[in-house]
Amino acid sequence: MIILFCRYNGFLPPGDRGRKRSKFVLYKRQVANGVKRSKHYVVKTPHCSQAILDATQHSISYTLSRNHAVIVEYANDEDTDMFQIGRSSESPIDFIVMDTVPGDKSAENKVMQQSTISRFACRILCDRNNPKIARIYAAGFDTSRNIFLGEKANKWQENGREIDGLTTNGVLIMHPRGSFCGGDAKCRYWLETSVGGGVFTTRESRSAQQKGQRVDEENNILQDGTLIDLCGATLLWRSAEGLAKSPSKRDLEREIDEINAGRPQCPVGLNTLVIPRKITPNENQQQPYVYLNCGHVQGLHDWGQDKDSGDRKCPICLELGPVVKVCMGLEPAFYVDTGLPSFAFNPCGHMATEKTVKYWANIAIPHGTNGFHAVCPFCASPLSGSPGYVRLIFQDNVD
Repeated sequence: MIILFCRYNGFLPPGDRGRKRSKFVLYKRQVANGVKRSKHYVVKTPHCSQAILDATQHSISYTLSRNHAVIVEYANDEDTDMFQIGRSSESPIDFIVMDTVPGDKSAENKVMQQSTISRFACRILCDRNNPKIARIYAAGFDTSRNIFLGEKANKWQENGREIDGLTTNGVLIMHPRGSFCGGDAKCRYWLETSVGGGVFTTRESRSAQQKGQRVDEENNILQDGTLIDLCGATLLWRSAEGLAKSPSKRDLEREIDEINAGRPQCPVGLNTLVIPRKITPNENQQQPYVYLNCGHVQGLHDWGQDKDSGDRKCPICLELGPVVKVCMGLEPAFYVDTGLPSFAFNPCGHMATEKTVKYWANIAIPHGTNGFHAVCPFCASPLSGSPGYVRLIFQDNVD
C-alpha cells in the first residue's frame, strides 16, 4: 500500500528521503504496534491523570469542561500496525506532510501563512492478517502517546457511553465509486472521519462547531484511490493490487518515446519537437508548447504574440490564447488507465491519458475553510476554464 502527495510529480523538490518524501509505502512491521480501545473513565484533572502521565500508555483525553474530562485508554493490538501522518518531525510521525504550494514551486520559495495541517494529523491502522483493511482515524498520538481534545473541540457521547470527536480542521476522505484503475471510476462526495473512526458528512466550514450527520452506510476503510485531505495537503491512497494494474514509470517513458518517434514538427520554425520527461527552466528550441484554447502543439516562436496580454495567435487556426510548455505527468499512481498521453491540463500543461485527465478534472479538492476547486494532480495548479483540459494536436504525428 502506498500514500502519495497530490502535487509532487514523483519527487519532492528539496529531496525525497527519510520520512519527508512524495510517497510513503506501508509494509507489515516486524512487530505489531497497533492499538485498540480498552476502557474509558471520567476524571477532574486530565493533565494529572495516570494515563496521561504514563509515557507508555496510549490514551485520548476529551475535555468537556474545566473540571470534567473523559480519558479513553488504548491497549496494544497484536493484529494491527499503526502509521501516523502529520506536519511534525517528531518520531511518532511516520510520514511528514508539508503545505501544498500550487505549481512547480517549493514552499521555501514562497511566503507561507501559518500552516493549517495538524502536527499530528491522522493515523492509519492496517490489519496484519488482511492487508486490504486499512482504517483511517483523525488525530495522531504525540511523543507522550497522548491525544488531547480541548474544551472547544467538537466532541460528543454516543449511546450514553462512548465518546468521540473531531479535530480542529478535520480529516476528510473521498472514496471513488468503482475501480480507480481502469478508467471507469467516478468521484463521490467528501466525508469526515472522527478521532474514533466514525464517518460523517462534512461540516458547513472546515472548523465549524456543529458536526455533520453520521453516514452509517460508509466506513473509514481506505480503498484504492481514496483521497485524504488534511487541510493544506491532499494525499492519494493506492493499494498494492491497484498499483499492479497501473502503468509503471517505464510505461510512461515508452509513451513519450512513441510520441517523439513521430517527429512532431513546429509549423513556424519547421523544427522537430521533443517531449521532455521533466520541465527545465532553460529555453529549448525542441521544447513543445500547447495553445490552451485550441490544443495545437508547436515550438516557441514570436509569431502572433499579443504584447499587451502575452497571449499568442495560433498560426494554424488563428485562435488567440495562452501558451504553456508541455510536460509529461510522470507519477504513475495518478493514472486511472494506460495509453497514449493525448490530453493536457489547463493551465499547467501536464500531459496524461484522456481518462486520467478527465477523472481529475471532475474532482473538487478542498481549498481553504469551505472552498473547493479542481487541480492538476501532478502540480496542484487550479484548473482554468471549462473543462480544465485540452486535447493535444501534434503536427506530422498521430493525433
